[in-house]
Amino acid sequence: MDFLQTLIISIVEGLTEFLPVSSTGHMIIAQNLLGVPQGDPFVHAFTFIIQFGAILSVVCLYWKRFFQMRTKQEFFDKMKFYGLLIVGVVPAVIVGLIAKKSGLLDRLLDSVEVVAATLVIGGVFMLFCDRLFNKGTEENKVDWIRALKIGCFQCLSVIPGMSRSMATIVGGMQQQLTRQRAAEFSFFLAVPTMAGATLLDLLDMFKEGTDWATTQHIETLVLGCIVAFIVAILAMKWFVGFLAKYGFRAFGWYRIIVGTVILILLATGHSLVMVD
Repeated sequence: MDFLQTLIISIVEGLTEFLPVSSTGHMIIAQNLLGVPQGDPFVHAFTFIIQFGAILSVVCLYWKRFFQMRTKQEFFDKMKFYGLLIVGVVPAVIVGLIAKKSGLLDRLLDSVEVVAATLVIGGVFMLFCDRLFNKGTEENKVDWIRALKIGCFQCLSVIPGMSRSMATIVGGMQQQLTRQRAAEFSFFLAVPTMAGATLLDLLDMFKEGTDWATTQHIETLVLGCIVAFIVAILAMKWFVGFLAKYGFRAFGWYRIIVGTVILILLATGHSLVMVD
């Protein structure tokens, strides 16, 4: 991956990580359009590691929620908050490990067809999900049962194009949380989820003895994480306000249009890979 490819893919990740349009799916599409070789171990690792760079923007924007413990009550509240995140991430850990060990995850990551199809399917669902699930009230908060159920929804994001953000926000709304509260818990839950995925990828690369730890690869990862982090902060601040006011419908139409265009191109024999 050269500098321009890294920059564009990282911007795509930062823009889409917290939007219900699938950041992984958009990165796979961007990689194909830019001619990035699919199936390369470093490209797979890059896809997950820069997502963690974007996720760190959550810790930056909500640092008080994660770290501030000035009183005994705040300490106990924080311990409960961390406990809810642990409960919420357990289902995704189990399903993610099974998908990775079976090789299913790597096969899905190489499939533009899967991304396009799930973009359309998810988009159609999003046209109606506000009507179905927008029944949340301010009195409802995330408890242990809600955290676990939202974590089960997050398991759907193992399919590229499905969107972790969409799955967890809809899961929160299904549990009668407001859109804003569901979105914020989705952000928080992303931190341990993507931290675990990143750590697992790094461990696998070390075990396989790959030659990823070159100066060029490390510089690529650092650049990708920094760019994704900065862009994600801007995108996240905008998204919370937009979602609370307008809901999912606009994102649903966007997913349907993008997915349909890609499926038409593939069906008519057009390649998404740009040739120099």
